[in-house]
Amino acid sequence: MEFKDAVWTREPADFRILPDGIEITTAPHTDLWQRTYYHFRNDNAPVLQIETEETYFSFTVKTDYTQSRHRFDQCGIVLYLDSDNWLKGSVEFEDGNYQHLGSVVTNHGYSDWSTTEIPADVKVMWYRLSRREDDYRIECSRDGQRFEQMRVCHLWEGAGKIRFGIYACSPEDSSFTAVFSDLKITECVWEAHDGQQPD
Repeated sequence: MEFKDAVWTREPADFRILPDGIEITTAPHTDLWQRTYYHFRNDNAPVLQIETEETYFSFTVKTDYTQSRHRFDQCGIVLYLDSDNWLKGSVEFEDGNYQHLGSVVTNHGYSDWSTTEIPADVKVMWYRLSRREDDYRIECSRDGQRFEQMRVCHLWEGAGKIRFGIYACSPEDSSFTAVFSDLKITECVWEAHDGQQPD
């Protein structure tokens, strides 16, 4: 399983393959969101993914979003099954003072959003997505070495064959170029739980 085998779930109008990664230039009014709180649905962000039935693995990518400068501009990792079932992790630009580092999990057509504020001058972030059957962990890192857990989640439709990869979008009237590099798929680094035993 190698990321060079990835295919577009939705191909952007403007992208460039690099020797060690890919650039995606977003189109305005692109996003991934379903219903919750905002009551709207947007399902048109470009997504580049690899398909697998492997139940234990980790996927790491470095994102550079230096060009993002408009509210909600974002790029990061994604696991997109269909419009109603997916997860993503990213930094969303907010204003000149702060950004939202967060993740969205969408099960059966309803999205949630878990975030924390980070300074606006952070322009590079690594993400690591790990799978243990139909449970998933999203981590982030500012240096590519020390990763911090963002969330552990369950995808109700996330067993068996899945697709995962990268995405970028601009929900409002803006556009920016996101740079993805250091894309790696490895053995699962998310170790089995060693605490309370299952019921």
